[in-house]
Order: sequence, then structure tokens, then C-alpha cells
Amino acid sequence: MAGSTFGRALRVTTAGESHGPGNIVIVDGCPPGIVIDAEAIQMELDRRRPGQSALVTQRKEPDHCEILSGVYDGRSTGTPIAILVRNKDAKSKDYSAIANKYRPGHADHSYDAKFGIRDPRGGGRASARETVSRVAAGAIAKKIIAEAFGGEVLGYVVQVGDIHAEVPEAVTREQVESRPDGSFNPVRCPDPEASLKMEKLIKKVRKEKDSIGGVAEIVGRGVPAGLGEPVFDKLKADLAKAIMSIPAVVGFEYGAGFAAASTRGSAHNDEFHIRDGRVITRTNRHGGILGGISTGMPLLLRAAVKPTSSLPKEQKTVTSDLEPTTIATKGRHDPCLLPRFVPMAEAMVALVIADHWLRQKHNT
Repeated sequence: MAGSTFGRALRVTTAGESHGPGNIVIVDGCPPGIVIDAEAIQMELDRRRPGQSALVTQRKEPDHCEILSGVYDGRSTGTPIAILVRNKDAKSKDYSAIANKYRPGHADHSYDAKFGIRDPRGGGRASARETVSRVAAGAIAKKIIAEAFGGEVLGYVVQVGDIHAEVPEAVTREQVESRPDGSFNPVRCPDPEASLKMEKLIKKVRKEKDSIGGVAEIVGRGVPAGLGEPVFDKLKADLAKAIMSIPAVVGFEYGAGFAAASTRGSAHNDEFHIRDGRVITRTNRHGGILGGISTGMPLLLRAAVKPTSSLPKEQKTVTSDLEPTTIATKGRHDPCLLPRFVPMAEAMVALVIADHWLRQKHNT
């Protein structure tokens, strides 16, 4: 299947399906000597895994990572790193009754149209289960950029339905992952008041056999100026591709985004000045990218995520035999994808930054 490899200097190839034996990722191009901590990879996988709270799918997957190659004595060897995550709790029988029905909002029909065959169990390759491989690879990318220039990628939820959060510029991972009392924050929204409202809304839509969408924001801090390859491999273009390749993403923007369309140039431009001998801007409406190249200001991205398509509520559809029918999905699904989307988005942004840093370093 073409299209399963991402990146140029840091190449990531994934394979696997929702209800297959497991998912695997091969990361090629990681520099030698990078600390590859299995516990750090596992921590990222735990942030993405199902069953972590009452707000997400109750599929019970430990998502234990097995490093198969490319690491010796805790450091990368410079050869391809292969990581396997086995599927343990797939319930394929949940899909046997709807194997020939096209689920509204899913890729069932489009996969049939393209390949003439598809795996109906949990969506097969089109399932967000595939992102477990990306998150494992993203953990390696985070290590690369942290060691190379102290870079950090942080994501969080800023909107669920019509509830909007107020997020400070200096937001921390602790604020994203924990509530003020230190307990786990299942929504991953750093605004405590908005987070509670979001949690209440998600529980409400689940009770109503429905789902809800929202928006996540991702920040790339410490990214040096000069990353990006004009004209077709601009940093913003690769970031857009990375984010849009994640299942359920329906929109991408960076900096001021679509709000810039109603703004005058004099109000949108960021004025340059010097601080500590470095050129920076007083504001960051450009989201850390000008001309497709990083400016040294924080990268600021947002992704719109649609409501979960799989619903226990009955909907009209058709079969692969072109017969009208109805469908109600009985599988275990997230009533809102945003809480688990955050580590997926962080992983893809980290992979792009690491790839472009390696390209700049080696002039590739």
C-alpha cells in the first residue's frame, strides 16, 4: 500500500490494522547516539492508549512497545529502529453483522472503491489504531529535537463543541495532563473551568449515543530559525500534511489562521526587534513560520477534529451490494476524539521538526 512512509531525512514507515496481530513502525535516519528510552516511548503510548479514562473508548490495550532493532545499550545505532505494538483486545465479532454495510462518516466505501477489498474489522488500516505507530515514532523524534536544540512539542485541547478554553502562552505539560488538585485531567485541556465543562459535555453526548468534535492546539518551542525547504517542502506545508494525515482531522491552521482573512495587514504583521542579540517579533501572528521557513518564534498550530463517526445510534446507509439498510455500530468508540488526539498530533509535529532539522544539518 503506497502512502505509508512519511519524511525525507527521518523516514517513518508504518504497517498494521485495527484488528490484526499488531502495528509496527520503522524509523530510518535517526542519528546514532540518541538516548532511546523504552519507558519514555511507553509513556507517550500510554497517553494515546484506549481505556485510560471514562471519556474514551473502553478497548483495553496495554500498548506495550517492543523495540526490535536499531538500539543498543539504550542508544540509537544509526540503523533502522523497528518498534512493535501488539493488539490484545480486538473484538472482531462486533463487526461481523455490519461487514458489508458502509458506515456513515467512515472510509468503508472509499477503500472498496480504491482497492476492491477491505478489512471491515474496526476499520482496518483506516482506523485510528494505526496512530499507535506514529506516537512511538514521535517519541523518538521528541528525543532527537530535545537533544539537538532543546526543542519541545506540546499539545492540548482548546475547544470541545461550543466550549472554548483560555490557555496561557506559558502553558506546561503538567497543566495539560493534571488538574489543579494533581489528579489526571482526562480532557487534556489546561483551562480548569473549561475542562470540567468539556468533560460534562462529552459524558452527555455519550449518554445520548452521539459524539462531539473540537479543536486541539500544538506548540513547538525552541525551534531554531531556518527550518523549511522552499518552495514545495515548506515547513507549513509539511506540518499541514502531517496533521491532515491523522484520521478525523478536517481542518488545519497556523498562527492567526483563518482569522487573518478579516484582518488588515497593518494589524496582522509582526514587528521585528532585537532581544539578547537575536531577531524576534513582538507578536506571533505568523505562528513561527514566514516564507515556509521557521523564524525562531514558537510554532503555533491548530487542528479541527470531527465528531467520532461510529455511533450506537441507528443511521441510514447502503450495503456493498447496493441495497439500502440501516446501521448502528456496537463497537467501543470514543465519544470525543480530542483527549487521545493530543499525543498523536504532538508526534506528527515532532516528526516534521526533526526531519527538517536533519535536512538542514545535512543539506539534504
